[in-house]
Amino acid sequence: MRAIVTAPEGMPLVVVRVDTSDDGLYGLGCATFTQRYAAVVAALEEHVAPLVIGRHPSDIEDITRQVHYSSYWRNGPVLNNALSGVDQALWDIAGKRAGMPVHELLGGRCRAAVEVYSHAAGATVQDTLDQAQQLIAEGYRNVRLQVGGPGLGTYGAPGSPGGYPRSPHPDGWDAEQYLRATPGLFEAARARLGEGVNLMHDVHSRLTPKQAVVLARALEPYRLSFLEDVIAPELYDRLPEVRVASPVPIAVGEQIGSLPEAARLIRGGGVDLVRFHTSSIGGLTPTRKLAAMCELAGVRTAFHSPGDISPVGVAANLAVDISTPAFGYQESHAYNDATHEVFPGTRVVTDGHLTPSQKPGWGVDLDEKAASRFTPTKFLFEQWATRVRRPDGGLEAP
Repeated sequence: MRAIVTAPEGMPLVVVRVDTSDDGLYGLGCATFTQRYAAVVAALEEHVAPLVIGRHPSDIEDITRQVHYSSYWRNGPVLNNALSGVDQALWDIAGKRAGMPVHELLGGRCRAAVEVYSHAAGATVQDTLDQAQQLIAEGYRNVRLQVGGPGLGTYGAPGSPGGYPRSPHPDGWDAEQYLRATPGLFEAARARLGEGVNLMHDVHSRLTPKQAVVLARALEPYRLSFLEDVIAPELYDRLPEVRVASPVPIAVGEQIGSLPEAARLIRGGGVDLVRFHTSSIGGLTPTRKLAAMCELAGVRTAFHSPGDISPVGVAANLAVDISTPAFGYQESHAYNDATHEVFPGTRVVTDGHLTPSQKPGWGVDLDEKAASRFTPTKFLFEQWATRVRRPDGGLEAP
C-alpha cells in the first residue's frame, strides 16, 4: 500500500494505491485532506498499511472496521481521509475482479446520468451573471452564484482592497454588508436568467443561526434550490431551528468528518441535503449506508466535489449518485489538462451531466510519472483557511 501526493492544480491530492498478489491487479482511492495532507500520508504509511497488508481485498467491511477501531480515539479528518483512500481502493479492486464498474456492484443505475451544478462568481453582479449565462449555454441547469464585495469580498468571489479604510482591518469581511448585498444578486439573477435555471448559494459557515434565518427569508422570493453551509460546524446543534425557520432548503456537511457525525445530521432534522463526500467520512462503505439513511429520512444528497477532491474521489461520488434514489445534486469541477494527464479516465461534464465510467472499478487510473512532476506546497491552504477577518480584525470562519 502506497500514498501518492500530487498537485496538478496546486491543491495537494492524496491517492492510495493498494496492490494485490495478482500481477497487475491494484486499486486506487482518494484520501485527500488538502490542509493536512502530510498527516494523512503519515497515518497511511505508519499506521494503516500494517493493518491492511496481507488481508484479502474482498473483506472490505471488516478491514475498514479494523482500521477505524484500531486508533481507539476514533474519527477525525486525518484518520477518515486515510481510511477513505483504503476503502475506495478496495472497492476499485472489487470492481476489477468482477469485471464491473463499481456502481453495478451497488445495484446499478437509478438514473441515466448525474446532473451537476457549477459555480459562477465575479467581482460584480454583472460579472457573475455573465459567467452564469455561459454555463447555461454549455448545458448546465444548476448554477451556484457568488459575488464579491468590499475588502476580502465573499466566499468564492473577489473583493476590492481597502474596502473598509477606517477600520483596523481594511480588507475585512462584514456579515451585515453581506446580508444587505446578497439578495440583490438573486433579484438580478432571476430578472436576467429567468425561472428555467436552479440557483444555489454558499454562505461558507460565516453566519450566526439568527443571521442565517434572516438571509434565508430574504432569499425566499428568488426560489433557491439550496442555501449551503449557513453556520459553522461548531453550531450544528442549532441547525434544526434554522431549517424550521428557513423557507429555502438547507444543504450542510462538507466539513463532516465521520459516519456518526453524518448520521446525526440526517437523523436530527437539521438538513435537507447532505454535503459530505466519499473521501471525507471513511470511503464508499459508510457513504452507501448514509445514502440509504437519506432515502428513508427524506433527505437528499448534494456531495461536495471541488478541485481539492481527486478524480478518483469524484468517481466514488458518482457511483453513489447514479445508484441511490436519494440523489439531489452533485457539485462539479472542470479539471485542467495536467490533471487529466495525471489521472487518465477523469470524468468530463457534458451538457451539465456526468456519467460514471463503464470500465471495471472506478475507470480512473494514475500516471505516477506524471504525478511526480506536480509536487505540493505546504501551508498554502492553511493560510487560505485563516485569512477571513472582520473589519475590526476578529478572526472569522473561513
